[in-house]
Amino acid sequence: MNKYELAVVVSAKIEDDARTEVVEKVKALVLRFGGNVTDVDEWGKRRFAYEIQKMKEGYYYFIHFESDSTVPGEVEQRIRIMDNVLRYLCVRQEA
Repeated sequence: MNKYELAVVVSAKIEDDARTEVVEKVKALVLRFGGNVTDVDEWGKRRFAYEIQKMKEGYYYFIHFESDSTVPGEVEQRIRIMDNVLRYLCVRQEA
């Protein structure tokens, strides 16, 4: 099992409940493909260096999980089409 960190930037224009729902959906995707979520780190609202879809800020979440090497690709494929997710990036953490 490899360790991964998934960074997700969620739109600041949605309500708290909807933002929490987006993060829960991402966690559910990791679990659905056989991963194990170990930690969710919420950084809160941050200002962007440049505008993304005419927005100047968003909420940052870092989801740490363990899984096989196929899971990040599957998860990214589903996150790509999710509403309210502005940016995402999944990287493998070194041991």
